[in-house]
Amino acid sequence: MRSRTTALLTLALLAGCGVAAAAAGGALPRPDHVVVVIEENRSFANIIGNRDAPYINELAARGALFTQSYALAHPSQPNYLMLFAGSDLGVTNDGVPRVLPFSAPNLGAELIASGLTFRGYSEDIPAVGFRGKKAGDYARKHNPWVNWQGAPANAIPAGCNLSFAAWPADLERLPTVAFVVPNLQHDMHDGTIAQADAWLRAQLDPYIRWAAAHDSLFVLTFDEDDGREGQRIPTFFVGPMVRPGRYEQRITHYEVLRTLEQMYGLAPSGAAANAAPIDFCWRPAAGR
Repeated sequence: MRSRTTALLTLALLAGCGVAAAAAGGALPRPDHVVVVIEENRSFANIIGNRDAPYINELAARGALFTQSYALAHPSQPNYLMLFAGSDLGVTNDGVPRVLPFSAPNLGAELIASGLTFRGYSEDIPAVGFRGKKAGDYARKHNPWVNWQGAPANAIPAGCNLSFAAWPADLERLPTVAFVVPNLQHDMHDGTIAQADAWLRAQLDPYIRWAAAHDSLFVLTFDEDDGREGQRIPTFFVGPMVRPGRYEQRITHYEVLRTLEQMYGLAPSGAAANAAPIDFCWRPAAGR
C-alpha cells in the first residue's frame, strides 16, 4: 500500500481542510479514502431488486448490504445532521437552523483536528462556502457541514464546502473522507430512481473502480424512507476490505458515523458514542 503521508503532504490544501497523517485507531480497516453518497427518500424494498436501479443493485450485490439499516427521523435535514454529528441539534424540519453556527463535535472537524482531511461535495452548490437555502437544484438542507462554517469550536472551513464540479480528476487528491450529495434531480428527491442510478454510475463508478486497487471504500446510504417502510433504508459498503454479503444486524446513521470515526481513531460524536461500530463485514486482517 502506498504511503498516504508521502502522497498527500505534497498537495496544496483547500482553506484549512486538514493534512493527511495520523495513527490508525481501533480494530476496523483504515481505508486510504472513504466516499459517502447520500440519496433521498426511498425505502429498502423500493430500491433493492428494483429494475430501475441496476447499477445500485450491482454494487449492493458485490458489497456488504445491510438489510436492517434504519433512518432516524423525518424530514430530511435531521438525518443528515445525525449522520454527520450524531445529533439533530434540535433541528426538526428542513428550514435553515435558527441558531448558527453549530459548535458541536462532528466528523469533519474531528478529521481535520486529527491531521486528516474532509470535504463535502454538493452538486450544483453555486459557490465555495455558499450559505444560501437553495440555488437551482441545490438544497442546503442536504448539506450539514455548512452549519459549522465560522463556528467558535469544531468549525468546518468554507473551503471544505464545495461543488461536485470540484471533484478531482486525480483521485489521489481526494480527502480522507468525502461526502457527496447529488442535486434534487439526481438524489431521487425530485428526479426518478433511474435518473439517480444513471448519475451514480456516470459520476462515481470511476472512483469505485479506482478504490478497488487503492485501499479505499465507497458507502451509499439514504437519508430516510419518506414513510414507506418504517424507516428501513438501503445502505451498503463496497471496497477491497469489505466481505461481500447480506448482513442482518440492525444499524442506523449512528452506527455508520461511529464506524467512520473509529476507522480513524476519532472520538465519537453525540449519540454515536452509544452506537457500536460496524465490525462484522470486513475481510480478515483488512487494513490492519
